[in-house]
Amino acid sequence: MLLTVTTTVSPATDLGYLLHKHPARVQSFGVASGTAHVFYPEASPGRCTAALLLEVDPVALVRGPGDSVTHYVNDRPYAGSSLLAVALKHVFGTALTGRCEARPELAARAIPLEIHVPVLRCVGGTELAARVFRPLGWTVSAEPVPLEPSSWGDSAYVDLRLTGTVRLADALNHVFVTLPVLDDAKHYWVSTDEVDKLVRAGSGWLAGHPEKELITRRYLAHRRSLTDAALARLAESDDLDPAELDNAVPELAPEAEQEAETEPQAETRRPVPLAVLRRQAVLGVLREAGARTVGDLGCGEGTLTADLLHDSGFTQVIAADVSARALAQAARRLRLDRMPDARRERLTMFQSSLTYRDARLGGLDAAVLMEVIEHVEPDRLSALERAVFGFAAPRTVVVTTPNREYNPEYGMAGGRLRHRDHRFEWDRAEFTSWASRVAAAYGYGVRFAGVGEESPTAGSPTQLAVFTRAARLGGAA
Repeated sequence: MLLTVTTTVSPATDLGYLLHKHPARVQSFGVASGTAHVFYPEASPGRCTAALLLEVDPVALVRGPGDSVTHYVNDRPYAGSSLLAVALKHVFGTALTGRCEARPELAARAIPLEIHVPVLRCVGGTELAARVFRPLGWTVSAEPVPLEPSSWGDSAYVDLRLTGTVRLADALNHVFVTLPVLDDAKHYWVSTDEVDKLVRAGSGWLAGHPEKELITRRYLAHRRSLTDAALARLAESDDLDPAELDNAVPELAPEAEQEAETEPQAETRRPVPLAVLRRQAVLGVLREAGARTVGDLGCGEGTLTADLLHDSGFTQVIAADVSARALAQAARRLRLDRMPDARRERLTMFQSSLTYRDARLGGLDAAVLMEVIEHVEPDRLSALERAVFGFAAPRTVVVTTPNREYNPEYGMAGGRLRHRDHRFEWDRAEFTSWASRVAAAYGYGVRFAGVGEESPTAGSPTQLAVFTRAARLGGAA
């Protein structure tokens, strides 16, 4: 099976720097399914093409239990699939992360690219290929590959060609995720690790994709629990911190150095993910408030908790969530079993519902409800208000929630919510009204801010409210 990447950026041979593979060499790499070869059919200053050819070992495919003839007669050695995706990650691992010390300015900007997979199994046909790739900025050409003899019926394969101006790392991650999605199959067992792979590879593009649910479901082999976990992470985090992404794939040693560098071009930095901006905004508020003891209420998988623990200015951090599964995932993310003792002593994790009083949440300097309230049934919000603002009553409360007015900026229409578990999403007027009422009822002042790129008409994608207690009310009803 074959995949080619072509660019006409000047000089085009800089593609070798970005892929960490020298255009003058043919290189081979052993992978689980056989051997992956990288070579350059063309390499000139005006146009350069890198080819990844996966030579599948048919014997390796059938090792293990099973005696069906279909183990031996199948399309896996010839059609693009998850086998090719795994080879892509193995061979171009560094390029997938967007790192290139030799050409950092080139790695950071969009360049003209053409990606070609001559034979790709596509369950859903050419129309599905267009639905998957066009929202990512690609011009899509997907031609059915005819069967011989034609009496066998329609083919399940397409000749896929993508053209566009895209950052190379983004392009490779698009392909890495979508090869098994279009094939709708994986050649290996799908476990919880695949959720992490998907969120990392989908950083910056999958959370806002109109076919996000289809892509996630197929990538995770239709496993409901994994799909729900991935969609929740995409909705709550939107993205991983780029530092996490940088550590996701091991650095592969560059091959031979090429000719002298050309004059650097202006660097175009990748936009900071909304999830990162949101956490930065929350941390800024907490530091400004002088908070030392903080509760991450509805902590989910612990992304904010990790940031809090990295700052020694926060002497006590509570991570609480109603979901035992989320707490277990947070413990894995935080590497709780390997956490240094000094940091571990600052952290307390427990299961708790924010709609009931919990004495363990009392006495905090600050509490954070980051992307939490929209998961609560509207008729239970009053219970949350009493438990957090009335009974726990921290000096500062920080609340963030999606801004419904911004959803059309993501291409969402018809009242669609950003996640299937959201019970509601408020516009700015509704959020202001709710927060002002709660502040007045429980003795707080409140101020508002937006997080993320602001639209002149829709505001920011995330709304933020900072409640500051004016006077301590007794443990309220």
